[in-house]
Amino acid sequence: MSERRIENYLIDMDGVLVHEEHPIPGADAFIAGITAAGLGFLVLTNNSIFTARDLSARLARSGLIIPAERIWTSALATALFLHTQRPGGSAYVVGEAGLTTALHEVGYVLSDRSPDYVVLGETRTYSFEAITRAIRLVRGGARFIATNPDPTGPSVEGLLPATGAVAAMITKATGITPYFVGKPNPLMMRSALNTLSAHSETTVVIGDRMDTDVVAGLEAGMDTVLVLSGITGRADIERFPYRPTAVVDSVAKLPVGRDVHTIDGALTPADKP
Repeated sequence: MSERRIENYLIDMDGVLVHEEHPIPGADAFIAGITAAGLGFLVLTNNSIFTARDLSARLARSGLIIPAERIWTSALATALFLHTQRPGGSAYVVGEAGLTTALHEVGYVLSDRSPDYVVLGETRTYSFEAITRAIRLVRGGARFIATNPDPTGPSVEGLLPATGAVAAMITKATGITPYFVGKPNPLMMRSALNTLSAHSETTVVIGDRMDTDVVAGLEAGMDTVLVLSGITGRADIERFPYRPTAVVDSVAKLPVGRDVHTIDGALTPADKP
């Protein structure tokens, strides 16, 4: 069987390229290798707090030079989704600049008066008043959207409640479950593919979580690589009813441009992690 051609990578950020502000060893060389090979890539993140430009600057401080146009966030995916569903609509937003900027850029009006949508994103300053307003608007008929279902997020001090946890609070108060746009929804992967003008058969997803990155890539029809530098450990893989195409310790161990079915970390049905 001939090797599958690899033309693009969709790369998770936290746990794959960085841990908070610290680069994962070899991540810079991997990105440089993709660029030198003339391959395409996007860095994906469920984080909706920051704009792509903000994240580019933060990554640069960690020694990773990644242009803003190579970063795809759940905020950007959410804005694009709403633009395709209801162009020129309105939204009440609980979130920060990454989300509000993305919505403004697709022509959305931010309003707390009979908005088309309540859009919940991640923030480090959740306001009881803002959440209460969101609950009343959803109960009043606004459609409920959330950027991602992550219940917790990382910080230097430890785990923090994230979008999924606050969404659960609003759901409990309204009986309405939001539509989650970010991973593991394959919609985010599809929107990233469209941004790259890429095809699923020649694109590989690289992530550190079985329950978001791997399942989203699988459902979007792509090969997947699980790196063990983040959340999911090798012993956890067998708990899931699906498997990544390959498992490697980190992106430093992943040969650029190689068919992931043929690398040392490729799994077969007989493999036991």
